[in-house]
Formats: sequence, C-alpha cells, structure tokens
Amino acid sequence: MYSHRKTTLTAAALLALAATVVVGCERGPSTGTGPSKAGCPAILAKAKGAVQQAENTKASWNGPTSGPTAVSGKTIVYVAQTMTNPGVAGVAQGVKEAGKVTGWNVRVIDGEGTPAGIQAALSQAVTVKPSGIVIGGFDPNLTSQQVARAQAAHIPLIGWHAVRSPGPSKNPSLYTNITTKVEDVAKISADWVIARSNGNAGVVVFTDDSIPFAKNKSELIKQELATCSGLKLLAYENIPIPDASHRTPQEVSSLLSRFQNSWTYSVAINDLYFADAAPALRAAAKPGSGPPFNIGAGDGDPSAFQRINSKQFQAATVPEPLSQQGWQIIDEFNRSFAGQADSGYVAPVHIATADNSNGATSWNPSGYREAYRKIWRT
Repeated sequence: MYSHRKTTLTAAALLALAATVVVGCERGPSTGTGPSKAGCPAILAKAKGAVQQAENTKASWNGPTSGPTAVSGKTIVYVAQTMTNPGVAGVAQGVKEAGKVTGWNVRVIDGEGTPAGIQAALSQAVTVKPSGIVIGGFDPNLTSQQVARAQAAHIPLIGWHAVRSPGPSKNPSLYTNITTKVEDVAKISADWVIARSNGNAGVVVFTDDSIPFAKNKSELIKQELATCSGLKLLAYENIPIPDASHRTPQEVSSLLSRFQNSWTYSVAINDLYFADAAPALRAAAKPGSGPPFNIGAGDGDPSAFQRINSKQFQAATVPEPLSQQGWQIIDEFNRSFAGQADSGYVAPVHIATADNSNGATSWNPSGYREAYRKIWRT
C-alpha cells in the first residue's frame, strides 16, 4: 500500500542536474562543512539571506483581524491520519483549545495511519452528522466515497496538509486547506543546509511517498538542494510515517555503514524521523550536536524542540504553527457557517534553532489567540 523506495540518485546525476539549472556555481568539495570554498557562491549568498530572515523571532501577527462573530452549538470532528504524527496531533490540540473558546464540541477520530483506518474514521465522522469535518493530514482522494457522502450531507470539509496548496480546493472539494506554503518550507529547509554547510554537504532526505503532500515536499527539497553543485544527495529514504519507529533505526544504521563521514546533513519531511534516528546515531557514537546536522521540514512538535534545544541529533526545524493553525481551522469553519469566504491567511515560514527558540517547545505567531478572540467576540 506504500510506494516502493526510490532508487538513490547518483552523485553524477545530481551534479549534472545542478549544472543545467545553476549559473555561476563552481564545483567544490562535496561533503565538507568547514571553511572550504563554497560549491555555489551565488546560491550560498541568497540562502544565507533567506535563512537569516526566517530565523527572525520578532515578527508580529499578520493574520486576519476581522470576521464573523462566533456562532454557537457547533460540532466539529477532526479525522486524524494518525495521532502518532506529532503535527497532526498538535493541530488537533489547537482545534480542541479553540473549540472551547467558541463553545463548540470537538471530537477526534484516529485513522491510525492506514487507508482502511482512515476510510473507516471518515465514514464514522460523516455518520455522526457534525457541523464540519477536518481532513487531518491525509489525501482526501483516499476517501473519495466518504468525501462524496459528506458533500451530499452538506458538511463542510477543511483540510490540514490535505492537498499541496493552502486555500480552497475544488477537486477534492475543501472549503479551505490549512498549511504553510510547501514550496517555501521545502526551499528554506534546503537553504538552511546550503547556508550552514557553506555550500558543501553530503545529504540524506527522509520522506513518506505514500502521502502526496509529503512526496511533493521532498521532491521540492531535492530540487533546491540540486541548485548547489557542492551538495551531494547521498540517499532518498522513503519510510512511511506509521513504519518510521521500527524502520528508521535500521535504515540509519545502513546509511552510516554506506556513507560513514560523507553523510553530513539530513532533511526530513517530518521531525519524527530524527527521534527514531537518534538511537542508531547514538549507538554509532555520533555526537548529538552533529554531524550529521539534521533539519525537519515540518512540523515542529515539542519533542523536536527538545532535541534541538538539548542538541540531541537535531539542529533545526521549520515548524508549522500547529496551535495557531488549529485556531485558524475553527475560524475558517465559522466563516463557512456565516456564508463568507475563507480568510486567505497563510503563516510565513520560520526556522527554529537552539539559538533563537529560547528554550521553547513550539512556535506560533504572537498575538493569534487575542486576534481570534476579538474576531469571535468571545
């Protein structure tokens, strides 16, 4: 039921691709992280500028400040791809928190990470005839029959990481989809590798090709990495998230055996891969502070921040503002119930490191709770 592992992209193929898309990049050492000459000076300069902007922690709320007053008596069902996915679970918690503020009843049904489980969960959600249903982190096309039933019952659907882009979706039919822009997340995570490595790195990408959103993100990460000829994509590891806890340690041990010190950086579509990689890295006597230096291109759950802050096998994350997005889901449903258009808000990308997190275990734009309370008049 999951996609087969993709063939590892050879260094020669990657360098050939980079040569076709990058002008002015010079070939440099492939895996070094020290002061050696950058493999792509022009790209490196742009990456450093983008990373510096994304690491800023002083940005104020730039989301909606007006909208309909909260209606009462609504019931929302959050159908989760799997509650073992920290991002999915974090948003569910935000939906529950915001639902209490509006006085709504929020129920979570766990799809447990399998197509059959997700279909059963969404079928159960439709059966209880709620005011709205959240598609929490899975492809609605996997549940086309259940989605059709929800539409026939006039139950609005809101996605979180359900389709590639933020905003309304016609096919599948979603009132809106909540996510940062996957293109921005993928680019900034790859730019962090380019900037921190000074344009010279051996990189492993961890992904789950069974989730279209995740597959698209990892493909975009590879494209951005390929713009710097000093980077080598050593391996592309396709590990379904529900299988990550038992497969990732084995794969990491294999990667360490194959690439040894050439593996200096990793990018994963979800932070949980590094939680599962830590035992194998520790067993190989790799330092918690790296190399390999690891960045998660989502979702910035508390355990990821703990690893980052304690320098235990993760150096950075590009966190989704999980709590804010949960509140946004409630706000978008309220706009739907009022017959209004979605807010159109998309959170900007952010990079969290030990240097800028100040010991926090999450990241959200400041002022969002106050803004939504003011909109809802609660």
